[in-house]
Amino acid sequence: MRPSGRELNQMRAVSIETGFTKHAEGSCLIKMGDTHVLCTATIEERVPPFIKGSGLGWVTAEYGMLPRATNTRMRREAAMGKQGGRTVEIQRLIGRALRAGVDRVALGERQISIDCDVLQADGGTRCASITGGWVALRLAVNKLMKTGEVKIDPLVDPVAAVSCGIYAGQPVLDLDYPEDSEAGVDGNFIMTGSGQLIEVQMSAEGSMFSRDQMNTLMDLATEGTAELVEIQKAACV
Repeated sequence: MRPSGRELNQMRAVSIETGFTKHAEGSCLIKMGDTHVLCTATIEERVPPFIKGSGLGWVTAEYGMLPRATNTRMRREAAMGKQGGRTVEIQRLIGRALRAGVDRVALGERQISIDCDVLQADGGTRCASITGGWVALRLAVNKLMKTGEVKIDPLVDPVAAVSCGIYAGQPVLDLDYPEDSEAGVDGNFIMTGSGQLIEVQMSAEGSMFSRDQMNTLMDLATEGTAELVEIQKAACV
């Protein structure tokens, strides 16, 4: 039995509220159970120096957690003078995951920055950030297409992410914090709407896992990301 009472292949309740902030070109609040992340997209008519003049667009991301997103207060990283290694790793993951679903030629030489701010954390914050980040990106690109600044849709496939793991000896979908903190195996799966893999992060946290177990987790992730993509599409209508 899972702590939440969910079935092994059951996601937490997921909702996406678009237009959550006034000024960003695209924004949403994604809730995956008790994990809540605000995602905003900002369009900038510039690109990083290493691709300037190439005609290619760029999508990048920044990630952060509010001090009381967790049970105890964390110091703001700005107050400490630098980002932590976990933050840097997660925001790089979000950026490269979202870029995988983008035709950078069609986007044109501009940058879209995705900001993911965790308001409340209960496991799976990076997966929620990627899933919500794609929605914010979609909304920003819709504005570019509406104004005619972009002629061909540069978003070739939705991108979503979900966690899976081995908890109490059982493969489970969409781990919350009580499961994540005690899982023997933990993995994050990033996939496209067409079922293609972008990135898989799996590690043994207390017990090793077999190829068959990995395949089972892959099957769960495929189900989960397909469900998330349908929620993304409904939110962007």
